[in-house]
Amino acid sequence: MSRLEQLLKVKCPNGVEVCKLEECCNIHDNQRKPISKGKRTSGKYPYYGANGIQDYVEDYIFDGSFVLVGEDGSVKTEHGTPVVTWAEGKIWVNNHAHIISEKEGVMLRYLYHYLQTIDVTPYIHGNIPKLTGGDFRNFKIPVPPIEVQSEIVKILDNFTELTAELTAELTAELTARKKQFEYYRELVLDKNIEAKWVPLLDVSETFTGLTYKPSDTAKNGTLVLRSSNIKDSRLVFDDNVYVQMTNIPNRAIVKENDILICVRNGSKALIGKAAIIPKVDQEMAFGAFMTILRPNYKINPKYLFYVWQSPRIQDMIHGDSGMPINQITKSMLEKIKVPVPSIEEQERIVSILDRYDKLYKDISEGLPAEIEARRKQYEYYRDKLLSFEEVKA
Repeated sequence: MSRLEQLLKVKCPNGVEVCKLEECCNIHDNQRKPISKGKRTSGKYPYYGANGIQDYVEDYIFDGSFVLVGEDGSVKTEHGTPVVTWAEGKIWVNNHAHIISEKEGVMLRYLYHYLQTIDVTPYIHGNIPKLTGGDFRNFKIPVPPIEVQSEIVKILDNFTELTAELTAELTAELTARKKQFEYYRELVLDKNIEAKWVPLLDVSETFTGLTYKPSDTAKNGTLVLRSSNIKDSRLVFDDNVYVQMTNIPNRAIVKENDILICVRNGSKALIGKAAIIPKVDQEMAFGAFMTILRPNYKINPKYLFYVWQSPRIQDMIHGDSGMPINQITKSMLEKIKVPVPSIEEQERIVSILDRYDKLYKDISEGLPAEIEARRKQYEYYRDKLLSFEEVKA
């Protein structure tokens, strides 16, 4: 029998008493104060809203340990539970989050964990989702003796601490692998600084993307690749657009080993982002704000892809073009030169960089899965530990 089971058996053999939330904590909603964005003065104190920190301001209205629960806007998670935030120290809270502090007899950390188990779906109302103060105050909270609360908090805090440590370790490893990849990419490219540098468009062709109207889009048809289909230098399919059009020009159809590049976007950070097209099993076009580089026989496609990502090339792209719109023009591409060693040397470089890229990719794909697994583990034990038999009348 675990320590928790022993405590439950001894301290509450007949079940656990249930109270309204307002009886279990101090509620400070009447002390909240919103500040419109234009009137905030930047500072060091966190400014909290419904789903966490929104800004940092020069002053604070609360000082201590608090639990915040979304009141309107972002009030519910995908699991139907409330948006709950732990906040410590000097903070400012606007009127989009309920705020509570500890009252004698009920641990605030216990409430923090328990509130995340409540299905708030029946309590959310309005076009802008809202959890009213009345519904919030009337949440039913099982309140076991403080010794039981303490043991539950100890177990669940251990889960959250281990998850945070694992996330930090994996994130650090991911950052290290990315830097390692970038270091070796620059190293092998710098070794070829004396190689023949030739115009980019001597070793590749570039083409204009597909222009289409909203009325051309459909639920299926030809997939049109856009900037949202490039993430972390890879092709992704999280946000797809399809068109139903006849006679899509061949110039706008991608082929295996084409290098897809964002050449025009409202965000300057996206300009120059690229992904290499893998073996395609469906017809795909690319949009008007994109271009492709199609390598010829003089250059290895993957080698050119790695060269394109190098700071040397990216610095050329992100220099002041004098254009009113963020874009890479054909004339800019014509000015870019790239190092072209022998095909054998290109293949050797690709084999080295592919290995480092795979290490980075494996970690970057595994990190979210590992964090999600830990989150589910925490939720499983949280829900199990916080399920009590109520005191029988």
